[in-house]
Amino acid sequence: MDIQVKDLTHKYGSQVTALKGINLEIPEGDCLAIIGENGAGKTTLAKQLNGLLKPSQGEVWIGDRNTDKLTPAKIARHVGYAFQNPDQQLFASKVLDEVRFGPTNLGYSPEETTQLTQQALAAVGLDDQVDKHPYELHLADRKLLSLAAVLAMGTPIVIFDEPTTGQDAHHIQQIGEIVKQLKSQGRTVITISHDLDFCARYFKRVVVLRGGELIADGPAGEVLLQVDLLASA
Repeated sequence: MDIQVKDLTHKYGSQVTALKGINLEIPEGDCLAIIGENGAGKTTLAKQLNGLLKPSQGEVWIGDRNTDKLTPAKIARHVGYAFQNPDQQLFASKVLDEVRFGPTNLGYSPEETTQLTQQALAAVGLDDQVDKHPYELHLADRKLLSLAAVLAMGTPIVIFDEPTTGQDAHHIQQIGEIVKQLKSQGRTVITISHDLDFCARYFKRVVVLRGGELIADGPAGEVLLQVDLLASA
């Protein structure tokens, strides 16, 4: 399912305009990195795509659905979102229950839920931590747990907000392999990241935001070579 962002503006109160007339098309199966400095509007844009925020002006379409007409719970069937700060996402008392919650809530059968849960935990390397409380894990592992919780939902669109923050080289490669696997399944993968090496290695398209405006959009190998543009953002 394609994503279309049309003339999107988002304001926080009357003082801050975080997004200014964004137009963006993300076809099904695309692999897109959104980059820019802190405050550029990256997370605001991502939260528009899963309905946590609604447009002040303009429209966001997920397939043939206008997000303004849907609750975040409805959109969650199509768009999985892993927060930048996992502590804003995790709530269960066991690692296993955290990952099982999504597919259970979406109505998968017990057998399907078990399979999705096991696959997601194995993908992030936490399949031997299932009985732990999430807050017994280090922050880096809690981020991996938040990724697993999203992977287990099996959504056609997956958004990772700063997935490599606090991760060592081994875990960054592990996250990259997850991105490659999702791409091979034809799913749409979107990341917000300051890690340009990660973006260059695993994402074919890069969008640059600056001050709430979209200033570049193209193949990663072209956008990431525009030194002056990147310096300005």
